[in-house]
Amino acid sequence: MLLKSGYVSVFYFLGYMIHLKSLEEIYLLREAALLVSKTLGMLAKEVKEGVTTKYLDSLAYDFIKDHKAMPAFLGYGGFPATLCTSPNEQVVHGIPNEIPLKNGDILSVDCGVFLNGYVGDHAYTFGVGEVPEDIKKLLSVSKESLYLGMAECVRGKRVGDISYAIQHHCEKEGYGVVRELVGHGIGKSLHEDPQVPNYGRKGSGKVLKNGTVLAIEPMINLGTEKVKFHSDGWTVTTQDQKPSAHFEHDVAIIEGKPILLSTFSYVYDALGISSEEEKNFQYRW
Repeated sequence: MLLKSGYVSVFYFLGYMIHLKSLEEIYLLREAALLVSKTLGMLAKEVKEGVTTKYLDSLAYDFIKDHKAMPAFLGYGGFPATLCTSPNEQVVHGIPNEIPLKNGDILSVDCGVFLNGYVGDHAYTFGVGEVPEDIKKLLSVSKESLYLGMAECVRGKRVGDISYAIQHHCEKEGYGVVRELVGHGIGKSLHEDPQVPNYGRKGSGKVLKNGTVLAIEPMINLGTEKVKFHSDGWTVTTQDQKPSAHFEHDVAIIEGKPILLSTFSYVYDALGISSEEEKNFQYRW
């Protein structure tokens, strides 16, 4: 069962400290995650040819502030923007700029908010106009791997079970799974233990327990898994300059099962997409 309200459990594993959340805390995390989901949904119709990522960033800032929250990324470690906007070969942490998007681009939009003392952190990779079929498949497989990883968030399993599910699904299609960047725990801080790699062995890593809350985020490349870190201190690109996809959800373990805190439904509503991919991860709040 989950922890009682007002009590934080901490357990240590090989030097790591993991905070298990009460159901009340998870509800507040869900509220933060859903605001990020709504922000991505608002942006969905704006991601189009000719639009700059700087403009998208300004829309997100105003939307988050209008909802009585704070951007979680702005100023974090000196990051200068509300969104991480990473087009094409950029994997993550792209800084918004004045370069217009082009037909055929893809764009990872990663957003975080602070709301009522808790963090939501959530990402979606959009296509701009007509995207080539091989890149559409990359996006599809990468998103599928996110849900396969989430399905492993079961009490008694381990972080490596999540990692293996993502890696196996993507590598069997020939894609590169980024090693240097990982998902993470989330709570009152943007990044908490445990780290959640997108590659690993079944049965390895930290044990998953009720009250565990994770941000799972596959970063999957069309070519090599190797990446390059740029001198601005943020931008990460693929070494071979081929496109990269990035999807992220916040998920909690409640009553032994994975429960989705964020949702792509606002994005899908904006884009006219029908999907039942989230139906197995719902909870009656």
